Amino acid sequence: MSTRIETLNPETTTGKSKELFNAVQSKLGFIPNLIKVFGNSPATLQTYLSLGELTASGNFNNKFREQLALSIAEENECNYCLSAHTAIGKMNGLTEEQTELSRQGIAADEKTQAGLQFAQAVTKNRGQVSSEAIEAVKEAGYNDGDILEIVLNVVSNTLTNYVNHIAETEVDFPSVEAGKFSVAAN
Repeated sequence: MSTRIETLNPETTTGKSKELFNAVQSKLGFIPNLIKVFGNSPATLQTYLSLGELTASGNFNNKFREQLALSIAEENECNYCLSAHTAIGKMNGLTEEQTELSRQGIAADEKTQAGLQFAQAVTKNRGQVSSEAIEAVKEAGYNDGDILEIVLNVVSNTLTNYVNHIAETEVDFPSVEAGKFSVAAN
């Protein structure tokens, strides 16, 4: 399968993209196809990597950020990101059930669920959320800074979701498809 935007070969890539590929290789041990697509634009790749660092430096732990990524990827129907974040989520302690429920905006605790549902509302409505949605996420225990961090996670994940849609990036993780669940929501 060929992608609509070139998947660069790290062996022949030069310049800033090669430098960024090397950083990803040393951090992850491999270079995912999404990174190879992003490499066509060093500025876009740098932005993506910087957004990742910024979300990681925020108030949310890795597990919750993976749950957010899953809920946003499901809302945006991005199979590449669902596949990647299912694998990464497992590395951050998510069970298969938690992974699938996160995709549906559901969590065992009310606060996490409210955060996931708010992220999905922001994604679905392109930021045009109701006052009630903001009040609900605040009532669940999120402050204004947390709300902005959820938006940051939406922006970071939507960037990857959209690039994957445009490029039709070849999935290089165990495949997961939007809308297909083995664990039903209650």
